[in-house]
Amino acid sequence: MIERKEIANEKTILIGTIKPGETDELIEEHLSELELLAETAGAEVIGKITQRISKINSATFIGKGKANQIINQATELNAKLIIFDDELSPAQIKNYHNLSDKIKVLDRSGLILDIFRKHARTKEATTQVDLAYLEYLLPRLTRQWTHLERQMGGIGTRAGMGETQIEVDRRLIRTRITRLKKDLIRIDKERHTQSMRRDSEYRVSLVGYTNAGKSTLFKALTGTDVYIQDQLFATLDTTVRKLSLDSSHTILLSDTVGFIRKLPHNLVASFKSTLKEVLEADLILMVLDISSPQISEHISTIFDVLKEMNANEIPIVKVLNKVDLISDGKLIQKLQRSFPGSVTISAQNHLKLSDLKQKIINMMESNYETVDLKLTYDDGKTIAQVQEGVEVLKRDYEEKIVRLKIRGSKTRISQIMASLS
Repeated sequence: MIERKEIANEKTILIGTIKPGETDELIEEHLSELELLAETAGAEVIGKITQRISKINSATFIGKGKANQIINQATELNAKLIIFDDELSPAQIKNYHNLSDKIKVLDRSGLILDIFRKHARTKEATTQVDLAYLEYLLPRLTRQWTHLERQMGGIGTRAGMGETQIEVDRRLIRTRITRLKKDLIRIDKERHTQSMRRDSEYRVSLVGYTNAGKSTLFKALTGTDVYIQDQLFATLDTTVRKLSLDSSHTILLSDTVGFIRKLPHNLVASFKSTLKEVLEADLILMVLDISSPQISEHISTIFDVLKEMNANEIPIVKVLNKVDLISDGKLIQKLQRSFPGSVTISAQNHLKLSDLKQKIINMMESNYETVDLKLTYDDGKTIAQVQEGVEVLKRDYEEKIVRLKIRGSKTRISQIMASLS
């Protein structure tokens, strides 16, 4: 993994822009989320600035006059970092550093990547994050070489790279990107091999906005001791466990990385192998924080990411979590009516988990098929294989043949029928 030089509690100013059609209240909500992101990265937020714009300024995003004003305010407050709640071009970031070489400017994508780098724990996660970060860094490196030679440490600095990698040049970064891509191809092949072994299982994947309680729900259902922390992107690696819903229904349940508004595209691309558990799911449980005022925006964000992953055709059940945080019964009923077919739970308090399990069972039943098979005794291997990953409802032994009535997921039944053709 790329090493990172930690500098905690950098004094930081957040910048939000109000575009046509957006309200002050919406931007305040977005800046609150950005503040949580910044604090997760280790920043000390000392101020927030909003600016209404009619169009994006190609040089500074918000206009030269306002840009100078922000730099002056940051200097007066002794702030060392400015974070925009938008994505800035490499040229725009360079222009800010031309205004002041003592203040770093970071955009939302850079901040999210920084947090991912901090939270990556396994070889797979660090490989994916490093690739995304270097691809983000490369154009900024080429256009602001003089800035990067200044050895500025802390949040959002180049490859974290601190003083030990100041001499990293474009050729080395491209070489590293090539190697990381090869590593991810290998990881993807290993995942595919593991996936082939689980083809007969009914797969359920938890997805949701970051900090919605996916990992808490995963632990509540499986009893697995997974890493849970009340911060953004605490989970980066996919965890998969077998879960028995009742005596005749067993699933593979996976917990994946949380989604967030304006998730960097190259990060989604890099996490393709991790998110493959979602792509291969028979059912997606969309975990939502029912107590959040931004629940509709969170749903929209999740659907956008699923669409980018080509996973938007998979059946989805909305899980309205954290109901224990709402004391108004009428409000709960109103929210439930807003999301028909959803299940309301509290993962933290293990409330209504039986309802969720029954919902999954119902979805499984709608995805099951029953078929009759006729096999000869001399093909003992096939007789054994077709009974794997299915429920055998009936088994009749006749003089020359064995008749089987089996029931299983459509995916597993299709595999069996294909092997017999």
